Amino acid sequence: MTQVTEQSHSLPQAPVAVQGGASVALVASFVRGATAAGLGLGVITVLVMVMWISSPFPDSDPTDALHVAAALWLLAHGTELVRADTLTGAPAPMGIVPLLLVAVAAWPAHRAARDALEPVEGRPRPSAWSAPTMVASGYVMVGAPVVLYVAGGSFAADPLSALVHLPLVTFLAAATGAWNASGRPLGPLPDRVPQWLRAAVAAGRVSAALRSTAAGTITLLVGGVVLAVTATVWHGRAAQESFLGLSGEWSGRAALGLLALALLPNAAVWGAAYGLGPGFAVGTGATAAPLAATGTPALPDFPLLAAVPGEGPGTPLHWAAVAIPVVAGGVLGWFTAGAAAPRHGERESAWSSGGTALTVLLGAAGCAGLVCLLGAASGGPLGTGRLSEFGPVWWLTGGAALLWTAGLGIPLALALRAWRLRTPGRGRGWGLLRRRGAATEGPAAAVPFTEAPPVPPAPPTGQAASDTSLDGGPGPLDDESELYDFLPADTWTARDPRDPRDPRDPRDPRDPRDPRGPREDRWAALKESSGGLMPDFPPLPLPAPPTAPGARTTTDPEPAADPGAAATPPSPAPPVSQAAEDPGGEPPKDPSGEPPEPSEQAAR
Repeated sequence: MTQVTEQSHSLPQAPVAVQGGASVALVASFVRGATAAGLGLGVITVLVMVMWISSPFPDSDPTDALHVAAALWLLAHGTELVRADTLTGAPAPMGIVPLLLVAVAAWPAHRAARDALEPVEGRPRPSAWSAPTMVASGYVMVGAPVVLYVAGGSFAADPLSALVHLPLVTFLAAATGAWNASGRPLGPLPDRVPQWLRAAVAAGRVSAALRSTAAGTITLLVGGVVLAVTATVWHGRAAQESFLGLSGEWSGRAALGLLALALLPNAAVWGAAYGLGPGFAVGTGATAAPLAATGTPALPDFPLLAAVPGEGPGTPLHWAAVAIPVVAGGVLGWFTAGAAAPRHGERESAWSSGGTALTVLLGAAGCAGLVCLLGAASGGPLGTGRLSEFGPVWWLTGGAALLWTAGLGIPLALALRAWRLRTPGRGRGWGLLRRRGAATEGPAAAVPFTEAPPVPPAPPTGQAASDTSLDGGPGPLDDESELYDFLPADTWTARDPRDPRDPRDPRDPRDPRDPRGPREDRWAALKESSGGLMPDFPPLPLPAPPTAPGARTTTDPEPAADPGAAATPPSPAPPVSQAAEDPGGEPPKDPSGEPPEPSEQAAR
């Protein structure tokens, strides 16, 4: 029995297949979506209940606080609320969505879809399209009862608005999570797009356009935040009076501060629209723009709205807001030029002028699309009549963003591209060194490099010991063609006195056939190019060549070198018959072609 058990444990275990893998993955994604909806609703409910507990009014009911929390959760998804208890008794819509609450509500759906597509061993994984769909389905299944629950409170949700905005916002948030989990792929354009456009946006231009879109949009929003905060500080007294007059208790002021913080992204979009030129509506028939504030504004009492300029023409201080789109267009062009012609790239890898301009245009179109979306989401009605229009007009704001970013980004990107391609991929220091080298070398800098002169034939076998010595005799170490073959061609030969066009000094007393002349010229050229680093070593004198081939031996004394004598290259080895007749020459070879063994005396 023990033996059978041991054998069963030693057998390889087959992988266990998950029963209903696809259905399990879909159900898990559905549950993740429902959990994400509960998390977002719970966060907003906790904040509202904390404000209710700290409220000094004991006659309030916790049911009202829960209704307010559920209404705020639906408002964070773009659902329009209807306020029933008004002074006139008529229901009034409230459609301005705090964009910070949108991030609080959409982030759980984004994380749910991303976690559903994370690869985990042993867990089934849904497809890239089914995961966001099931996450959004589970999310909406939780949101439907919330819409019914809010219907009996002071803030009721518009059923048609909830039916459109709640699934749309949830699916977009889940789709971005699935795209993030899939590695942020950027597939090719569909086949119905023209071929020239598909070819133009290929090879990294889509990613460059997306980066420039994000950079330009973030620049506009940051500029809008700076403008809104600066205007609020400028009108600090009015903002302080509004803040202190709305609530006298610390709990109410804390709630008012949280509401202002949630509306700060809306103020950033409104400030960007103001800098772009069209401005934003402050009531029906009233617009605040840099050139002028027209109409009679119908502004509720709120600290952020206290910074809106009054009616009348604009001043140079208002016109300074135009710097926001100017900087945004410059940033978009800079990012595109960085991809079109990198600073340390090669000229061959740079984009063409048309491709660079098209990439800037794509980035500007993406920036305009995001501005349109943010402009439409940041505004809405606050009531009826004159309070029915607040915020930027989305299509005017988007068109102005396209004109500013494309009109300034394209010339800047083309100018930066031309500036970076002015030299073949080398910096300023290299060009300065080249100019200095050309100024010091003079006419010799234009002489092309030539190959080294042919190596003279090998010396006879009997002279190998003396040829390789370092006592000044000719040998391989004196073959300067191998050591200085990188010098310009004009330093290889001495001046020819018969050539009147030779730029060398005609009073040079050296014989052009003397090999020491080129040697001295080469030493002088090396010393000059070293910048003073090479010391002045005089060249060694060259010995006089032997009078006859094979006349020198290892025991012969070294002949004295004559400075005025012309050195001749060693002669080739004599034929076998001649070497046999010459007693001082090379010994004869045997018929096999190998020389006989040298005697002991000859070796010494």
